[in-house]
Amino acid sequence: MASSSSWEFHLPFAPADLLQDAGPGRYMVQEVLTVRELPPALTAFRTAFRVRGALAVLQHFDPIYSLLHHFQAVGAAVKEDALELMTQVVSQHSNELPAILGDSGLSHADRTAHLNALKMNCYLLTGLVDAFEMEACKSGLLEVDPGGKNKKNRTKTSRSLWEEEREPLLQLLTRLLHLDLRQLWGGLVVEEEFVSLMTGSCYRILENSNIGFQKYRATREAVTHLLAAALVHYDHMFSATLKITQMLQHFEHVASVFAQAVSLWATEYGLKSLVGELLREIGHKCPQDLARDSSGIKGYATFITDLAERIPALVLSNISVLLPHLDGESYLMRNAVLAAMAEVLVQVLNGDQLEEASRGTRDQFLNMLQAHICDINGFVRSRVLQLFTRIVQCKALPLTQFQSVVSLAVGRLKDKSVVVVKNAIQLLAAFLSNNPFSCKLSCTDLAEPLKKEVQKLQEMRDRGRSTAAPVITPEEEWEAMLPEVRAATQQLFQPLQEGEEEVLDIEETVESTTEQITGLLRKLNYKSAARLTQKALCRFQGKEPFSGPTEENEEATILGVLKRLYTGSCPGENSEDPPRGNSSLNTEEVVPEEQPQTELVKQQMLVQYLQDAYDFSVKITEALSLISKMMYENSVSVVQEAIEFFVTVSQFGVPQALLGVRRMLPLIWSKEPGIKEAVLNAYRQLYLSPSGDSERARAQNLVHSLSLIMVDASLGTIQCLEEIISEFVQKDEIKPAVIQLLWERFTEKSQCSSLERRAAVMLLGMMARGKPEIIGSNLDVLVTVGLSEKACEDYRLAQEVCNAISKLASKPKPAQGKNSAPFRLPQNHTLFGCLSEALSKGFAQPSSHWIPFMEAAVMLIYQLAEGAEEICAQILQLCSQQTLEKLQEADGQKADPGVSPSRVSDGASALPTFLLMHLVSLVGQVALQQVAYLEVSVSAELRRRRILREEEKATKKHSDSSTKKQRPRSTGNETTMEEELGLVGASADDTEAELIRSICETELLDGKHLFSAFVPLVLKICNNPGLYSDPALSAAAALTLGKVCMISSEFCDSHLRLLFTMMEKSTLPGVRSNLIIAAGDLAIRFPNLVEPWTSHLYARLRDPCPSVRQTAGLVMTHLILKDMVKVKGQVSEMATLLIDPEEAIMGVAQNFFSELSNKDNAIYNLLPDIISRLSDPTCGVEEESFHIIMRHLFSYITKDKQTESLVEKLCQRFRTARTERQYRDLSHCLTLLPVSERGLHKLQDNFDCFADKLQDPAVYSCFQTVLARFRRAGSKPEIKALAEELEQKLAASHNRGLDSAETCQEGGDTPMPGLTKRKTTGSSRRHPLSTVNRDEGFVTPQPRNLRNQKGAQKRRPPKKAIITFSSDEENSSEDDLSAELNEEETPTKTTPITRSSARRLR
Repeated sequence: MASSSSWEFHLPFAPADLLQDAGPGRYMVQEVLTVRELPPALTAFRTAFRVRGALAVLQHFDPIYSLLHHFQAVGAAVKEDALELMTQVVSQHSNELPAILGDSGLSHADRTAHLNALKMNCYLLTGLVDAFEMEACKSGLLEVDPGGKNKKNRTKTSRSLWEEEREPLLQLLTRLLHLDLRQLWGGLVVEEEFVSLMTGSCYRILENSNIGFQKYRATREAVTHLLAAALVHYDHMFSATLKITQMLQHFEHVASVFAQAVSLWATEYGLKSLVGELLREIGHKCPQDLARDSSGIKGYATFITDLAERIPALVLSNISVLLPHLDGESYLMRNAVLAAMAEVLVQVLNGDQLEEASRGTRDQFLNMLQAHICDINGFVRSRVLQLFTRIVQCKALPLTQFQSVVSLAVGRLKDKSVVVVKNAIQLLAAFLSNNPFSCKLSCTDLAEPLKKEVQKLQEMRDRGRSTAAPVITPEEEWEAMLPEVRAATQQLFQPLQEGEEEVLDIEETVESTTEQITGLLRKLNYKSAARLTQKALCRFQGKEPFSGPTEENEEATILGVLKRLYTGSCPGENSEDPPRGNSSLNTEEVVPEEQPQTELVKQQMLVQYLQDAYDFSVKITEALSLISKMMYENSVSVVQEAIEFFVTVSQFGVPQALLGVRRMLPLIWSKEPGIKEAVLNAYRQLYLSPSGDSERARAQNLVHSLSLIMVDASLGTIQCLEEIISEFVQKDEIKPAVIQLLWERFTEKSQCSSLERRAAVMLLGMMARGKPEIIGSNLDVLVTVGLSEKACEDYRLAQEVCNAISKLASKPKPAQGKNSAPFRLPQNHTLFGCLSEALSKGFAQPSSHWIPFMEAAVMLIYQLAEGAEEICAQILQLCSQQTLEKLQEADGQKADPGVSPSRVSDGASALPTFLLMHLVSLVGQVALQQVAYLEVSVSAELRRRRILREEEKATKKHSDSSTKKQRPRSTGNETTMEEELGLVGASADDTEAELIRSICETELLDGKHLFSAFVPLVLKICNNPGLYSDPALSAAAALTLGKVCMISSEFCDSHLRLLFTMMEKSTLPGVRSNLIIAAGDLAIRFPNLVEPWTSHLYARLRDPCPSVRQTAGLVMTHLILKDMVKVKGQVSEMATLLIDPEEAIMGVAQNFFSELSNKDNAIYNLLPDIISRLSDPTCGVEEESFHIIMRHLFSYITKDKQTESLVEKLCQRFRTARTERQYRDLSHCLTLLPVSERGLHKLQDNFDCFADKLQDPAVYSCFQTVLARFRRAGSKPEIKALAEELEQKLAASHNRGLDSAETCQEGGDTPMPGLTKRKTTGSSRRHPLSTVNRDEGFVTPQPRNLRNQKGAQKRRPPKKAIITFSSDEENSSEDDLSAELNEEETPTKTTPITRSSARRLR
């Protein structure tokens, strides 16, 4: 090869270029060595390097080039040697170059040699770097989670060695670039190819997707510094801008790396202009192109966002180039630009000390952000809300913008996107936590001070007006007077009218004349003032003020003098003018006026502050009602945010927050663990972390807060709170000090109101559910304090004491063993003595709280007492004895202790109403609890004892068999015996159930039992609503009738007609509600008896009273969901509740269908019948209401098969439809279904069903809607053809129908076959609600005993003496007072419902 000075090394575009002869004076590779020849060639290079140093490459370039050419085939050791050798060569060259570059006497040949060597060495080294990097990337892709124990070792050999060497190599190249290499190029610019060669390796390293990992941080920094050297020293700006934007487009992972690098270059290397170049390059990207090619959007978006976080000030100065993307289609770019704005607002445009221009920019950015809260894309809306949350948390939102952003956030609570709603709630919570107004944001609390301060401001303004009246300058006054003065002056030049004399005489001196003229002007005597001025001008010529400039005419001169006199521009002004005081006085008055002015400004600021706080509070209150409704959304995250929001609101004292805190209580029963835990955490934050200096103070605050929740709380709320508190107690989160304080409040050791005392007992009862020993260890205290002589003074407290004690009867823990004896107290325990005494004492006293206490007490006796029926029988006897005594007093006779309690019914009408009501309620409660006691407690005890006996027998047999040492074959016999025992156990269960049933059927209501004495009284009150007209008594008697019917199926069967008659005909909503509840219980206990009467239960869903409708809705929900009522088309009555005007009833219906939808295909199966019933014009609903109901019900149809089948069923229904309304309803239902390809085929197959109905414009429009929606969804060409064909058929049928309609009209009276009105049958007509109390509108089902006379005769009980009421016969006729209808109207069909087990109530 020729000497190095005779040729020049040109950096190739591609490695193959070096193999071609590019002309004289250019270096060309002579020979590409084979793989075998490489090791000796490398050894020769190393030897030459030791002799000649870095210049050795001039003779040994080809071996390394050949290695790069065969890189894949070369062994790892040879590659490593080559890399090590080249690293040494370049390192030595970089060490030698400073001296060489500084040598001014360097010859041209040496400079050329070093330049060639530098380019060759760098070419080879960067080539090796690229090759190793590519190999590492490939191995990284192949080695995806290699298994085995030697994973670390394998990875070490493949990639980690290179990763360790990569950083020192980059630092070496950086060191090289920091030298002044221009000297080698003769002081000119370093060629661009060389710079690209050096930086190219950096960009290739960054293409590795793992480069963002934390372990490669040093490598990233090395790349950053190398590129910085190229940018600073070698004018790499333009190339870097293009390369970075290209990489951002193709490699998402580099966005954060480049953001970090660019921020470093801008801050440490002063390369701020690069930020502008990059942002300009991104800004100039066409938004439409980006929307089409979405590959680069993510990279650009992340880069902009990250860059704004790091260097917001520089992004701010260049952000204008990005603004066009806010109007682009890409939501990612919109999000990125808006995020950059938010970072600028937080970090740069924040604070009160901003200049005017900065304030304008800040407001502009805020306005843009607000505009995008309503962006078309849900992700943008969500992102902007997140950004505002950050702005608010960083206190970067100016007070002037608070109200507008809060309003927008409240508006987004109605957004259809779950993510947007969630972020809107978070933003409102951030507003609350960072609000500048107050820690208490109650509207009522803020309204009062605002009103007071506004009044004070008004007073200050009024005072200011009175002390300093608005100053009107003399010039302004003159301008106002001028027209009249001019008119008066003009009259001077007209002749005097008749009778008008000139009476004015001029004064002797100028001063007196000027005073006279100004006085006349003040008196509004303009004409005299002008005349006097005219005379003065003649008399005092040349004297001030009459020596002013002479005008062209006399009129102007006079006006000029008058103006000078009036405005005080002459020395002779009138000092009496109030607005124009002495100048010295004015200056003295300015000082004291400054103080009131400052106070006024302060007051204005205070009023503005209070007004802002009030407006903010109003908006938060508005948000509360919206967010509280979200607690029952399907989205778990929204529910959790709503719960968290109410916790925040509660901490700021907003009164309405308590409603939300209560509303979240039922969520404690949620099946979602996240929601349940959120509720527990909410109550933990709100109540278990009270403020207070001492343990005692904290306990008082906690008890006070919990007591507030229970004020006027419903039973459901209290049950939910009990679940939460029992959870806390079980986890020992409630301190002993709290329990101690509750006991002190109950025993009145600590001063508290009766309400707080009652709340204390309730809380103790709730805690006892978690730990029964809380009550058990203090049972005597509860009895002596709560149920002693003072019980009659506060029945509500006594009732809560009973509820608290009842927690002792809760189910035993599994640890105690399932066969352990239930907890019972002896019959002579003080508790039952106190209860008996309290009940009998209060029986004869009128109190609205006695009945609830009695119910709790009777329930407690049956739960805890041994021989509960004897205690209750004694209570019944005591109370009936008191009733007899009252009756004797009313009759004027002495009480006879031997008289039977049945004597009460003889003169019941003479007794006080409350006494009868107490007696009837007591009978009903004892009857119900007796049944429950037999079915649950006695039955369970029988079973427990039987199992114990069986276990004892089995143990005894086992011990006998072990002593006899039977052979192993006996195992089979034992198995058989166990099977027999199982069969015996099942039959024994049935035997026990039969025993309990026979007691209820034959014993409880026979003549020997106490109940039989009271049944005639209950029936008499129910049968004679005219005589016993008191609403409370009627309701109590109705409820007792239902409870007594629970005892015996025979008694129930014989009195169902009376019960349902009262339910239909009673004018009292309380009676109807009670009987609906009773009928619901009876439907579960005796389903076969109640089944024929089901239609009467459904009828109550249309009751005119909202409370009755709600009760009926709840009862029917339970019966239908428990499969105790056969669900047929009558369920359409439940559907009508979806449009009920009462929100609570609507909620019941929505909950019902939501639960019903969880049952397989339930709603799908019922829909056709519901549609038929609701679209029937004789008994259905309005068309608009029908649409609302169907929209709700069709939302539960989600399966494709159901949709296809419903399309076919609805099409078939067109054949049976009778009226135009039904056609329209059916076609509307089709629009609610998402029609698939199969659904379209169904429409085509069933076209004949609805073809003749298409003449109706509404029907035709619905079918067009279905097809239009199908076309929008997009489908296969053949399906589109089918849709077009169907559309043509629809249009043809529609037009044919219109033509035939016109023909019919021309033809006269010929009716159209499709529109023939049919006569509706009487059976399908529904009775309107107004007939609820008419006898002729009610058809009572036929009683069962007429359907089966023989069976009835067998079951008929012995005839008992029934007491007659003489007063009833005298005062009223049977027709007026009887509520019972004829027996001939009993239903003839009964459908038995199979019961799953005889052991139902156990």
